[in-house]
Amino acid sequence: TMRLFGREHWDTGELRTRLGVVTGDLDGSFGLSTSGGRVSGLDTAVSGFFGSHGVFSHHVVSATMLEQGRDALARVEAAHLADKPLNEMSAGERRRVLIARALVTRPDALVLDEPTTGLDFVARHKFMESIRRLARDGTTLILVTHHVEEIVPEIKRVILLRAGKVAFNGDPADALTPERLTEVFGAPMRVERNGDYYHVKLG
Repeated sequence: TMRLFGREHWDTGELRTRLGVVTGDLDGSFGLSTSGGRVSGLDTAVSGFFGSHGVFSHHVVSATMLEQGRDALARVEAAHLADKPLNEMSAGERRRVLIARALVTRPDALVLDEPTTGLDFVARHKFMESIRRLARDGTTLILVTHHVEEIVPEIKRVILLRAGKVAFNGDPADALTPERLTEVFGAPMRVERNGDYYHVKLG
């Protein structure tokens, strides 16, 4: 049995209010629905208070919201992007701004669902370093990924899923073994460990 925030059973609507969610798909949908991506970094962050894709004329934005928006941008090293439009940002910059949007309401946990989708190697590395800093600062992370190398050292618990069911739940060193990953992926896997990082290869 797994517990989240001290409880085994949750109403999904109630649980959603306690989570900040960032997905790779959100990046594309956000840009398409906000005047061609011309919304600024700060407005993007502040829109997290409204659950919208930007700040619009009917929204009442307080000084406190703006302050928390700037604080959230700073937490992901994106303070310099406050006035920059989304459509002028790199993919990695946009992704960090979207994390700020998720953080602005100070959620109990940050859910990252395949967060590096569409990022090149360098952007992906910088993004994951930002995630590591958040974790070290005390942010609870729930990372959903197919990429074992994205399981950063700050992650202390790994849940492996196969066919929608939990195949293993425990310490990364116990979860990320050739035997367990072979079972989950359905193909022979080799695991190489470099410090607290894991790398997987077929075979």
